[in-house]
Amino acid sequence: MCGIAGFATRRRAHPGDFGPGPELLRAMCDTLQHRGPDDDGIVVRDQVGLGMRRLAIIDLASGAQPMFNDDRSVALVQNGEIYNYRELRADLARRGHRFVTQSDTEVLIRLWEEYGEDFPTHLNGMFAIALHDERAAKLVLVRDRLGIKPLYVYLDEQRLVFGSEIKALLACDHVPRELDLDALGEFLAWEYVPAPRTLFRGIRKIEPGAMLVLDLNGGDVRERVWWDLPGLAEGAHEVASRNGLPSSPAEWEEAIDAQVARSVKAQLVADVPVGAFLSGGVDSSLVVAGMGEEALTFSIGFDDPSYNELQWSHQVAEHLGVRHETEVLRPDVVALFDRLMNHMDDPIGDFSIFPTYLVSQLARRDVKVVLTGDGGDEIFGGYDTYVAQHYARTWERIPSFLRRGLLEPALRGLPPRPQKKGLVNKTRRFVEGLALDPSAGHARWRAFVTGALRGELFAPAAQEEMRTATEGHVLQLAERGSALPAVDRDLYVDMKSYLSDNCLVKMDRMSMACSLEARVPLLDHELVELAFRMPSRLKVKGGGVAGTKPLLKKVAARHLPHDAVYRPKEGFSIPLKQWLGNEFRELMEAELAPSVIERDGIFQASVVERLKREHLAGRANHSHVLWGLLVFHDWRRRWNV
Repeated sequence: MCGIAGFATRRRAHPGDFGPGPELLRAMCDTLQHRGPDDDGIVVRDQVGLGMRRLAIIDLASGAQPMFNDDRSVALVQNGEIYNYRELRADLARRGHRFVTQSDTEVLIRLWEEYGEDFPTHLNGMFAIALHDERAAKLVLVRDRLGIKPLYVYLDEQRLVFGSEIKALLACDHVPRELDLDALGEFLAWEYVPAPRTLFRGIRKIEPGAMLVLDLNGGDVRERVWWDLPGLAEGAHEVASRNGLPSSPAEWEEAIDAQVARSVKAQLVADVPVGAFLSGGVDSSLVVAGMGEEALTFSIGFDDPSYNELQWSHQVAEHLGVRHETEVLRPDVVALFDRLMNHMDDPIGDFSIFPTYLVSQLARRDVKVVLTGDGGDEIFGGYDTYVAQHYARTWERIPSFLRRGLLEPALRGLPPRPQKKGLVNKTRRFVEGLALDPSAGHARWRAFVTGALRGELFAPAAQEEMRTATEGHVLQLAERGSALPAVDRDLYVDMKSYLSDNCLVKMDRMSMACSLEARVPLLDHELVELAFRMPSRLKVKGGGVAGTKPLLKKVAARHLPHDAVYRPKEGFSIPLKQWLGNEFRELMEAELAPSVIERDGIFQASVVERLKREHLAGRANHSHVLWGLLVFHDWRRRWNV
């Protein structure tokens, strides 16, 4: 695990136009020191630079990067772990390749020599890779299938600059710091910027499962997707019996249980101690169950009872017989905000960055690697939004005059409750989501700054630059997955957007801020592909607790207490709606003061003031909108955009 960075001058440009060298590359890598405090390394040659910061996990003695082939014509750096590297190494040795280290990175070089651009298809792991082949005059950038590891790129007529985080790119003066207002509209709506864009105009994400190849002679760039769900184009999805896959729910239960166990076991490979995050929810608990009784687990809680799930993690840990480390925290959240925003150069508005960072900090005292339960909800259908979609179909049977004229206004008028969820808060959110475009499916309950509010909040000049419809990326992804059944199409949208652009960004940034490697066994691509071949009814089948992840919960119930599996989903969050009126009040008033809003000219100061008043008076819960505005203004000031 590490952070990588680098650059290349395109041959069509004059080398003097860019003038990259070791000093620039070291400066880029220095911004990533938290990702790799154990070692660093760079190489600059033939107008290409590759650099890295290393967190040593595998082959501690001889796994330094950049790594080269025998004649040094190929140089490579990677961020991530290759879980099947031992099997690949044995196969490559049979094919005549000679190895001089025990590193998974060297396996990547031999794979390139054997298979060329097809080499990532052989990998099981999480990775972002940069490879320079001097003889072929190519720079190759590759990102893993699910987007677990990040990779950003800036490209113009003279140069290409890349890195694991945007701050590495910004160390290069040639990379402009320009705000993309269209992307800002998406950020405030969804709390993330959908790939491939970022809030920086010109800086973009290499998409999950994609590869970029730069021809260093001609300067041409070629991009392609090297992985997507099998069978999308053919529409041959639910043909389990003809493909030798399970044909009954009981067989599917066995198959998923076995594959989860294999995925967890594969991701325990390390030359350092490995632990796990344990929230007491289905996904993290199932991962810990696969680790065995020697597992070391970590969880945190808050002093607000509705945000504290330690009783569940204690119950699961005791049931499984694992060692469990916990802390109840009331952190200095304002100081923590300042620290965490340094890691949000590609910002997200997800509140749970706070508990994710704090539990990472707790785990790092004992281990360098943790397994997490991320991905289970997106792959197996675990979100309440699927329940909302189910109830929406029933709601729409009520006569329109009664729904819109009486029920919806009355429900919207209910004052929000201070607890995290509860019936009133869920009902208000349900009615808010109903107002959005039904074509967005269950994702409409994730959007916040939409419709009338978007028209009120943004100044007219800013609105003119917002050409992308709020639900644009959702509809585009739904079209890409149109060969899938309806539920799987929604899951595909989740996987390609909310998972990779929000959840995995959060986990990567907050764990790496603590120099901790986080692994995600439920996103093993073999498990993902198997899950998408399951019949839809085994993933989502209606309302209530039993309506989401029905098959995965049956698998979990084999290993865990029944009431820990079949309890209402809570999520990993913080009492931010209260903190905005207390701990964050002063910061919010400063960052969102009318003078600041008017000076920027992006938002309507009067609307921002109204949102603050309504929230602080308890008449509405605008925490998501206000937090998004707060994060954006801090980001803009911090990165001088």
